[in-house]
Parts: sequence; structure tokens; C-alpha cells
Amino acid sequence: MDTAPVDRITSADIALAAARLRGVVTETPLQLNERLSERTGAEIWLKREDLQPVRSYKIRGAHNLISQLSEQERHAGVICASAGNHGQGVAYACARLGIQGRIYVPSTTPRQKRDRMRQLGGEHVSLIVIGDTYDEAAQAAYAAAWESGATMVPAFDDPRTIAGQGTLAVEIVHQLGRAPDVLVVPVGGGGMLAGCLTWMADHHPECRVVAVEPAGAPCLAAALEAGGPVTLESIDTFVDGAAVRRCGELTHAIAAARDPHMLTVPEGQLCSEMLDLYQTDGIIAEPAGALAPAAIGHQLDIQPGQSVVAILSGGNNDVSRYSEIVERSLVHEGRKHYFLVNFPQEPGALRRFLDEVLGPDDDITLFEYVKRSNRELGPALVGVELGTPEDLAGLMARMNRSPMTVEPVLPDSPFYRFLV
Repeated sequence: MDTAPVDRITSADIALAAARLRGVVTETPLQLNERLSERTGAEIWLKREDLQPVRSYKIRGAHNLISQLSEQERHAGVICASAGNHGQGVAYACARLGIQGRIYVPSTTPRQKRDRMRQLGGEHVSLIVIGDTYDEAAQAAYAAAWESGATMVPAFDDPRTIAGQGTLAVEIVHQLGRAPDVLVVPVGGGGMLAGCLTWMADHHPECRVVAVEPAGAPCLAAALEAGGPVTLESIDTFVDGAAVRRCGELTHAIAAARDPHMLTVPEGQLCSEMLDLYQTDGIIAEPAGALAPAAIGHQLDIQPGQSVVAILSGGNNDVSRYSEIVERSLVHEGRKHYFLVNFPQEPGALRRFLDEVLGPDDDITLFEYVKRSNRELGPALVGVELGTPEDLAGLMARMNRSPMTVEPVLPDSPFYRFLV
């Protein structure tokens, strides 16, 4: 394919962006993570972009672009589309530079992120909620920018955004004192990946760059396979910061030319990593922020003794989401299961189920009668949490021996999405 678009962003652009952002962005810590290091036998470092003023790396690209606008462009204002983090970076830059901005967000953007955008931007920004996905919000934002003459600030597909986000690679090498053997980068639209690939290819080509996407929205992997950006028919919006239907033209061109190693992480595994980060490491990560560390020790092949840097890209997680995070984690680990059980409508039926079917470490987490179709049977939806995943075989054997009719509710069932 024609890789000419790759020339639109160079390592020199990233070096200039790093100088431009000095004093604006925080040089976030590069922390050795004992938990992941012990799991792999490698030296695992986390680049803590959740500690930026806007709690994500997005401030880098947004401020780098907006700070380069002419006076006429500043007067016309800016517009962006965001799943949450990019909007916070734009809001911060607008308030700092005294520029008016409009931020278009999908309805799936957590309220915590919406409130934070308003707080960061103050009187300089207005928020427009439209569509169910980032791509729908982006379509509306581009139309508004075309009509008004305001400057569009893309979340990933612009050389200035890419250069700003690529400053992460500069910082990592500076802090580590060398290039890591492996750099693990989370991917939504591909801006941070494109910037890091550009810098590393010019300065440290020996570094293996790994791109990690959520399994429910692998837009870059689809583009690389198809030879160009494609629009995914459906996506899982749980990883709201990386739930992108279509990657950028420029970000795809750079990835296609640099050939990163591509991985996807299931949303349930991501939730387990978020809980480990919180409970063991004391780190609050949002779903997209945990993408890179979630791949370590699972999908990512790491050799003992290697130095690995995983970018923890954001920490804007709404505490109200933790019940869903725990649920998805338990299901992924095989400890949470749902069943439709036909209980005989007679005294003691539930007690026999508890005594004869459930194991000593099994807990009922949900019990709800679905309907009472006749006098003999009462079907109920039952959620069971196991002590360990290995307990499932025993539970199923006892259910099969029981006179009750039991039907597992499988994760690929349409009904399942109402439970998780």
C-alpha cells in the first residue's frame, strides 16, 4: 500500500511536541510492578498516565494541537468528539489557553467523565451528548465544525495529536535510561500507538511494540487485515475509552508501515486486571487504562529477564461501575454461572436444592422466579458463585442427578446480556 501518509508525522515532530508540552503535562512516574514482574519473571514497569492532571494521556495530543492554532483559529474556537478522556484534555487546554470549545460525547460516556469535562473547562466549554458510540458523536462533531468554521481537534487521526501522544515514548526512554525490550500500548483509534511507533522506529528499532485492543472493538486489527480502515458492524462499549468502530486513516497507515504485534484482551480478563490493580497495587484504572497490563502474563509472550513497559493510559473510572466490573471478572474466571431451574411447587424444594445441589463453597447471588406457568413447576433464574472454577464439574453432576430440570444460561445467549 502507499505509505506516503507516514511522512506526515516524524520523530522531529514528537521532539518539538515534547518541548511544547513541558510545564503543561506531568512527567508521570514509571513504576516497577512487583505483581506482574513475579507473574512473568520479567521486569514489568507501568507508565502511570492516570496521574496526569486530566487522569489520562489524552492531554498530550489535545494541548499540542490546540496550542499551535493561529489567532484567527483560536477566535473561531474548537470542537472535538470524545468518549471521555480526550474531551477532558481538550477542556483543560481550552481553559488554559482561553479558547472556547464544544465537546461531543456519546451517551455511553460515564457521568463521572462528563462532570469532569465541565469542571476542567468551566466557562470555556459546552458539552453535547449525542449518539450511542464514539463514532456517532464524531460524525456530529465534524458536521458542526464544518458548519461553524471551528477547528476540529481529532482524538487520534491528526499529525499534531499523534505527535503529542508520541511524547510518551520519549519520556519512557528517558526515565528508564534505555529503550525497553517491549513496549505495550493500548489502542482505541491508534493515535498513541502511531506516535510511539514513529519515535521508536527512528531511535530504538530494537524495541518490540505491542498493540492491545479490547476484544469487543478490535478496529485496528480489522483494518490491518483488510488493508485499510473498516467500520466494525458492532462493538462492545464497555471499554468506553477504546470502543472505536473505525481507526484513523493516518494511524492505520503508520501501523501498517511499522507492523506492531497485535493482541486483543477479553473484557472479562480486563475486569480481573482492574480489580488486581485496585486491590493489590492501589491503582484505580479505567477499562481502557488497564488494557496494556491486562495482556501481560496472558496473551503477551514475555521472556524472563526482559524489560517491559505497559502504558496505564487512564484512571477516569466511575465507582458505580465496579459492580459490573466484579461481575464480568467472575464470569470470565469461571466462578459465576447462571441457570434456569424448574422447582417443584411443593414444600422443601428450595431447601433440597440448597442441601443436595449446592457445594459447601457455592453461594446463590441471584434468585428470581421467572413465571408460574402451572401448579407443579416454578421456573427460577438462579445465579451461583463458586468457590473455585474447578467446582463447576461437581455442581453440574449434582444438578444432573437432581429431579429438577436445570438449563445453564450460556454467555453467548442473547438473554445473557441482561445479566452482565
